[in-house]
This record gives sequence, C-alpha cells and structure tokens, in this order.
Amino acid sequence: MNQRILIVDDDPTFNAVLTRALTRRGLDAHGALSAAEALAAAREHPPARVVLDLNLGGASGLALIRPLLDANPACRIVVLTGYASITTAVDAIKLGAVQYLAKPVEVEAVLAAFAERAPETAAAVEHNPLSVDRLEWEHIQRVLHEHDGNISATARALNMHRRTLQRKLMKRPAKK
Repeated sequence: MNQRILIVDDDPTFNAVLTRALTRRGLDAHGALSAAEALAAAREHPPARVVLDLNLGGASGLALIRPLLDANPACRIVVLTGYASITTAVDAIKLGAVQYLAKPVEVEAVLAAFAERAPETAAAVEHNPLSVDRLEWEHIQRVLHEHDGNISATARALNMHRRTLQRKLMKRPAKK
C-alpha cells in the first residue's frame, strides 16, 4: 500500500526539516517547493497523504487541494498556515482537506491530524465567544477572500483606507 507523504511548502528549510523528521520515523516523505513541483510529483507517484502550506509563494495552497485529490481520491490532506483564520479553515475542509493546523506545528500533531476522522457535522460546538480583535480579523479575512485577495477592493468594501487595511493585515491574528 502506498504510504507516500508529500510535503508542499515554499520555505526550503521548513520543507527539508519536516521531510527529514518524517523520513526518520520510517515514512516515505518527499518535499515539493512549488505548486508545479507538487502536481508533477503527485502525477508521477500519487501520495497517500499531503502536508500543504496555505501560502505558496503568494498563491493560495487551497487551489492545489482538488488537483491533489484528483491524483488520488483517497489522499488525506492537512493544511498548514502561519496565519490561521476560520474562513480559510472552512474553505480548506470544504475543498477536501482533513485538517487545518497553525504553524509552528510538531511532527506528532501532523501525524495525529492524518489519523483523525472527519469532524461530525452534528457535533456540538463549544461556545467560546471570540474577542472583538479576533472577530475583526476574521471579518477582514472573509471580505479579503470574497475579493480574491484584492486589498484595494477589500478596503473599499470595508469602507477603510487601503493603508490602514494593509497595516491590519501585517499584524498577527488576535488570540481567540
């Protein structure tokens, strides 16, 4: 049975470290530094599991989920990101990812994410209200996503100066 793990991350250091850590655990891990490299590797040897960075050289890693699943419909994809948001997490899961993790992440957490079952849709959601700062961050991310990442269009939609929006986007997301 194919147990190949493909690590798709444009950061060569992170990619190499994660690939090496998985290989040391006896897994067949291979790295790809770009979307094109990942798709070529997936066509040649369809992976059973994929660790996919959300931001690949300024492009969204979410665009790779469908082609990777086309290469192997049974593939389990875990999306990693340095800037987690509810909007992108929901999008990743809707597209077919099994889990969404925020960086930095431990190798054990990645392996555990592959082992987890898809979340039950009828499961009770814990009610922990988000802070106002976090709600603002989530709203900005949602509107930015609706405008395909166009900062000027997003600023107009939010009735906000473009530079103010850019400053807010440069900050790390607020804690929950």
